[in-house]
Amino acid sequence: MRQTLPLGGMAGVPVRAHWSALGIAVLIVVLLGTTVLPQAVPGYSQTQYWLVAAITGMLFMASLLTHEAAHALIARRRGLRVGSITLWVLGGYTEMEDEAKSPRVELATAAAGPLASLGIAAVTLLAYVLLPRPALAASAAGWLFAMNLMLGLFNLLPGAPLDGGRVLHALLWWRFGDAGRADRAAARAGQTLGTTLISIGLVGTFLWNWLSGLWLAFLGWYIAMSARQELTVKIARAGLRGLRVAEVMTPVPDLAPAWMNVEQLVEGVVLHSRQTVFPVVTLTGAAVGSVSLDTLAAVPPQRRGTTRVETLTTTQRPVRTLTSDDEATLLLEQSAQGQLIAVVVDQQRLVGMVTDADLRRALGQSLLRTSVDVAN
Repeated sequence: MRQTLPLGGMAGVPVRAHWSALGIAVLIVVLLGTTVLPQAVPGYSQTQYWLVAAITGMLFMASLLTHEAAHALIARRRGLRVGSITLWVLGGYTEMEDEAKSPRVELATAAAGPLASLGIAAVTLLAYVLLPRPALAASAAGWLFAMNLMLGLFNLLPGAPLDGGRVLHALLWWRFGDAGRADRAAARAGQTLGTTLISIGLVGTFLWNWLSGLWLAFLGWYIAMSARQELTVKIARAGLRGLRVAEVMTPVPDLAPAWMNVEQLVEGVVLHSRQTVFPVVTLTGAAVGSVSLDTLAAVPPQRRGTTRVETLTTTQRPVRTLTSDDEATLLLEQSAQGQLIAVVVDQQRLVGMVTDADLRRALGQSLLRTSVDVAN
């Protein structure tokens, strides 16, 4: 997820916050300091309200982090690699670099987050009961209890991509002994849940609170969209499984030397090629990005003789490098840089490239292959 702020690490896992999470944190503090706490326990100074609101807001963000950290810690204990934890507008997201190898592992990993939230809810409920009232601290504890209880229960709703959807997937995987069948069932549950929330939210905009209704509708739309997208990726991954990068790549592609000017590249390479994207390489043969036909065409004819190819290179990070024997599923783990997804190198020699068109073709074939397998 782009536009994130690094927050350090937890047990070796990088932790980041998307800008939307910072916005939500500020909004929570403002609502607590100006509305929730003053209405719950009137009579305190504005300074006291703001101080307790700030502390409560930080504790709530910490509870979101604890929810995601529980996923990450259990996943690592079960032998799964964890890429990062990111806080954002809808809570948090734990990036898993490996898929669960068994229903038991998936169930433990998925259930860890909601159980952590429910555990925090129990602790804050105890604090609410023990603290004297009326008091700001007790009111803040009661709010944290309600939020963590809702967080834990909502995430247990049975539909992908929520934690409850992954719990459902694990149980169906165990029941059917077929991960693909469980994928489809969990995705359907997620789409049904999302559609239901959209309907309730739209009705709610007219019957009770328009803002809450729109938020619920947006949440439902996100769940339905994510469930559909997740199923597509899983089907694609299943279809690509067993294929090698060599079976997906464009072999021996035409290259764009970084030191050339655009006129030389167009006349010497592009006009004789069937490609729409060209890996840009240095004198050492290292790929540093790519240029497309559209990028080259955008250079005015009078400037093509003085514009070097390296100044047009499309790159946001080092070009991903794979070998022809790597599993094709690795191509799904990183988004494309423009049209170029990866270059293929064997024995320090560039032997191929994978473009978004190559991957779309392979994914389309994998979906057809999977459909044929299901029909049979």
